[in-house]
Amino acid sequence: MTEGILQRPLEPPENAVQRFREYLASRPKPLRFTEAQRQMIHFIFSRHNHFDAEQLCSELDRAQLNISRATVYRTLNKLVSAGLLRRVQLGNRVLYEHDYGYPQHEHLVCDHCGKVIEFEAPQLEAMYEEVCRQYGFQPSRHSLVVRGICLECVRSRSPRRRLDWI
Repeated sequence: MTEGILQRPLEPPENAVQRFREYLASRPKPLRFTEAQRQMIHFIFSRHNHFDAEQLCSELDRAQLNISRATVYRTLNKLVSAGLLRRVQLGNRVLYEHDYGYPQHEHLVCDHCGKVIEFEAPQLEAMYEEVCRQYGFQPSRHSLVVRGICLECVRSRSPRRRLDWI
């Protein structure tokens, strides 16, 4: 589940398809673009959520899209290489999220229910830039993940249990 303050419209799926086609064609040995890849990109870019590969396979099955597990995994790797998706490491779990057409943001992750809350923090961006400048470091990307308990989970626990978290 994803929620947060990022209220930007989604990039149209066709833009992501075109960018992916350009990426495949630009490879030293151009790669083939398939109908299964097109369907998968439309599926992913028609909504904004964080997902892992197995969740995506299940959702594609429920949508009755006949895309093999191997194609899903291969295409996810290519979408990351193409700059369309970003991998987010959350402990031992790897999630994917939109990278193309989406602003830099950070994540709050609930240890109880797994909810992922996105937020933008310009003050953190400025701090990252300053630290990199001080060290002459050229950043390519960054990720901040804050783990804890979301408001809904705190409210759903009994008052006595809340004391366990102090």
